[in-house]
Amino acid sequence: MIDIHCHLLPGLDDGASSIEEAVDMARTAVAEGIHTAIVTPHHANGRYDNEADAVLSGLSALASILNEKHIPLTLLAGQEIRLYSELISDLEQGRLLTLHRSRYLLIECSAHQIPDEFYDLVHELKVLGLTPVLAHPERNRELAKDPDKLYDLVSIGVLSQITSHSLTGLFGPGVQKLALNFCKRNLAHFIASDAHNAGVRPFALNDAYRIIKQKVGSSYEEGYIRNAEALVADEPIPFKEGPVKLRRWWTFTKNR
Repeated sequence: MIDIHCHLLPGLDDGASSIEEAVDMARTAVAEGIHTAIVTPHHANGRYDNEADAVLSGLSALASILNEKHIPLTLLAGQEIRLYSELISDLEQGRLLTLHRSRYLLIECSAHQIPDEFYDLVHELKVLGLTPVLAHPERNRELAKDPDKLYDLVSIGVLSQITSHSLTGLFGPGVQKLALNFCKRNLAHFIASDAHNAGVRPFALNDAYRIIKQKVGSSYEEGYIRNAEALVADEPIPFKEGPVKLRRWWTFTKNR
């Protein structure tokens, strides 16, 4: 498996706090079948700033340690970038990283809302030939209140990434239900761990894919796995069904 979003680099954000913990996390990742992980430290979220050079330096150091310890986990570079006003400028100046130098950029919004500026960003990224991947939309309060806003974003070219622990129920039954809803309505394109440590928030990708297979279908499980492979290869996303708008179904059943 490939994990496109995790906080494995030690000491850069609220992920692994030490080299020892990062090594433990890497071992658990390999044990559950993950062979490649894109490391995505937080950037510009008001608490952490990790520009491209810092991420690449941290990745090189950790990869060397994993190699010495014979832990077969390939590390690739990325960032989890909070939406901010200088994003496009910093991207053009080389301060930001797409996911493994691909056309895909991992974007995080606050837990409270999807700002209007996000729609402008989508347009600007498309002009540059890039595709935004919205991190954990199921944990956004505005999208929880009105899930069709994710439909609107997907309709203009945004891809979305569901967190493994949302599917397993770690963030509560409401988030779990919404995550499954997004999958069933073709509003999700990737499953990733967003792993932060080896204890409370490990990878849990196997558990998440098992739940997807049981509750949504094996074709979705296989599709999300293929999508992660395509992202790393910088190819178009193969598993991308047309999104389903909830409002039409709700209007029909309400007036029935």
